[in-house]
Amino acid sequence: MAAKKKAAKPARKAAKKAVRKTKRAANQRKTARLWLMFPQRLITKPVVWELSQKFPVVTNVRQASVTGEIGLICLELDGLANDVKKAVAWLERRGVSVEPVEINVIES
Repeated sequence: MAAKKKAAKPARKAAKKAVRKTKRAANQRKTARLWLMFPQRLITKPVVWELSQKFPVVTNVRQASVTGEIGLICLELDGLANDVKKAVAWLERRGVSVEPVEINVIES
């Protein structure tokens, strides 16, 4: 019986450490640069403004192109990792297609 308690102790320590690490990661700042593709029904809606009101993230429009059929925005989101994640999920639920920006690190 005592051997079981000794074996369980390191496992509990490891589990607590994993939880602390996960909480720390959620509380770290994150900047995400994303491509947002808006369907026609959302083009005239203030989606980026709503996002900034609902979530404690800083929004920065880096590039935008809007036509009568589609809207394409390169948006930078800055905030706590958990808040950025929730903001992206909210956009997707609204019907906005969200993709990460692939940055070319080779410059000429």
